Amino acid sequence: MLREDMKDLLWFLEVAKEKSFTKAAAALGTSQPTLSHTIRQLEARLGVRLLTRTTRSVATTEAGERLLQSLAPRFEEIEADLAALVAFREKPSGTVRLTLSDHALQTTVWPKLAQVLADYPDIRVELYSDNGMRNIVEERFDAGVRLGESVDKDMIAVRIGPDWRLRAVASPEYFAKHDIPIMPQDLVRHVCINMRQATWGGFYSWEFEKDDRELRVRVDGQLSFNSSIAQIDAALQGYGIAYVPEDLVDEHLAAGRLQAVLDDWSQPFTGYHLYYPSRRQMSPAMTVIVDALRHRNKL
Repeated sequence: MLREDMKDLLWFLEVAKEKSFTKAAAALGTSQPTLSHTIRQLEARLGVRLLTRTTRSVATTEAGERLLQSLAPRFEEIEADLAALVAFREKPSGTVRLTLSDHALQTTVWPKLAQVLADYPDIRVELYSDNGMRNIVEERFDAGVRLGESVDKDMIAVRIGPDWRLRAVASPEYFAKHDIPIMPQDLVRHVCINMRQATWGGFYSWEFEKDDRELRVRVDGQLSFNSSIAQIDAALQGYGIAYVPEDLVDEHLAAGRLQAVLDDWSQPFTGYHLYYPSRRQMSPAMTVIVDALRHRNKL
């Protein structure tokens, strides 16, 4: 009954406000006979008279006035809420949740977001950092960040960073005690610092490629982490060889704190992409995030 009454109640409010069926009908875009018939049906369902009609005017009865005073503020609140929703749609605000790796967070996402978020104080960003391949729809993320080759085909993907590669590195002290690996297979005889993959619960098999020949090597060692930063710290302290993003170790390599091996087997990956469901309409806040992260080639 309530759903049937909603329109009738709105029409009643318009008649009570205008004190005229003719003016109310014009405002509502309906005919005066249709409006009058609707109000009579409402009165019949409620079992009370709401309006007193004369040839010159319309006035609320005692029951009608009580209904008017009760309903009018509530519908005004609803109108205000709807107006706020429209403003929310047009103004960049709200929360955007992203899932990404620690490397993507440090090198690509945060440096770009830090430059624009100050201009949008109503946008909140949740950055969930791990190395898993999460289902962003099921886990209610707005978007995720992965290497381009790992993005599912049914997702919209926006490139947000350049190509990059992993490099096998260890401290000079480590190589003073161990032979330099010449082939990726040599790593099985070395102490390596593993990376655990959260999605499958296993260790990452180090991937190498040279002259169209691809190799995956399962390494072993005393330590394993799910963070590239922790792997690098362990390598600096001589705990073994780590296979980590190049841009995180450039300074250590230049300073001689780390030494790289198997560089001719380390090929670049397609850079990071922001991905999100194609069927979801982007909010203004999400639009700001996508535009801020979009990769732009430097001339």
